Amino acid sequence: MLLLIIGLAIALFILGFEMVLVLGVPTFLLKETFFGKLPDEVLLQKIVGGINHPTLLAIPFFILAAEAMTTGQIASRLTGLVRSFLGHRRGGIGNSTVGSSMVFGAVSGSAAATVAAIGKIMYPELKKAGYNDKFSLGVIVSSAETAMLIPPSITIIIYGWLTGTSITKLFAAGLVIGVLLGVFFGLYVYWETGRQNAANADRVLWRERWTAVKGASWALGLPVIILGGIYSGYFTATEAASVSVVYAILVEAFVYRELTWEKLFNIFERAAITTCVIFVLIGMGSVLSYFLTLFQLPHLLQAFITDLGAGPLTFLLFVNIVFLIAGMFIDPSSAMLILIPPLYPIAVILGIDPVHFGMVVTLNIGIAMITPPFGLDIYVASSTLNKPVLDVISGVWPFLLVNFAALAVVTLLPQVSTFFPSLLGL
Repeated sequence: MLLLIIGLAIALFILGFEMVLVLGVPTFLLKETFFGKLPDEVLLQKIVGGINHPTLLAIPFFILAAEAMTTGQIASRLTGLVRSFLGHRRGGIGNSTVGSSMVFGAVSGSAAATVAAIGKIMYPELKKAGYNDKFSLGVIVSSAETAMLIPPSITIIIYGWLTGTSITKLFAAGLVIGVLLGVFFGLYVYWETGRQNAANADRVLWRERWTAVKGASWALGLPVIILGGIYSGYFTATEAASVSVVYAILVEAFVYRELTWEKLFNIFERAAITTCVIFVLIGMGSVLSYFLTLFQLPHLLQAFITDLGAGPLTFLLFVNIVFLIAGMFIDPSSAMLILIPPLYPIAVILGIDPVHFGMVVTLNIGIAMITPPFGLDIYVASSTLNKPVLDVISGVWPFLLVNFAALAVVTLLPQVSTFFPSLLGL
């Protein structure tokens, strides 16, 4: 019967049902089939309890802030600032795209928002510089992945909530891994620029750079407030998220004068829809996790790993393979909600640092965002730039190889993830 329920979930997915039904229908069938005496109220409690956590309040706030910045001038001013310093160098326009994604990720926390915001600005610049269409699409989609690692990453917040790991420690580690991934992308862009003989932007005078700095000064205040406030201990990630909303709206409305009442209403509407989707998935994932625990799946997996004689490294390789396969077929949030509850206890038993495990998982989730056939950022880029999905996918493949190189470093060297939190005394 359990195999039939799993088969039903796969069938619902293949038929194109929404992810909430793919998770929800089999979950409720599990309840009726194996735990029929369990009161329905327990399921409702698990759904509500799954989203009733103070840490998760950061998610809607960061989503709202990202919507405000994408609609207004903050994104374009940050991009212009990065381009003024990098654009004239070899691979300058390509690396300006990577750098802009990293900077925007430091204020949005969302890879999808980064694709939409940076793609609109940098795609024409990449084409103008002489990069081919596939590479231009690939670098936009892939570099946005850094937003899932660089604080304030929504993915890291969800991982911290699921495992009880310090969000501040995870943010410190994510900053290092995000920069590392950006460096890997930058090296590939540098090599590809020579192969395509792409042009660089004209050298910008220092007074023009200073003008770009002044023009982006209010936008730069956002990452300073968010990261500075969190690392100094002045406020929590949730408080930082609420501050970012107020700051972004005030800057767009009264400094850049881009925010009208109509735009503000649309921002709240889009943020509410995105938040609802995420929270419904989290709620259903909480119920599914509860049933997996009742089935003693963590203990079964632990026994399986023990029988194999697997050590920490073998286990992490197993985690990478599982998340890679899952990322091909389900959205990243669902993959985390399904896989982390059974896998995390095994990681703890094997002595793997929770922060290190979190970075491995988060980087895998980022890879899932650009992995065909169902990588979310692929479809965001296709929709935003009006390009065929297959063109975007063909541009992403080389960057997947770069991702795997970065993932190998993070997996094999736990110190890369843990040294900066330790340096800060976290």
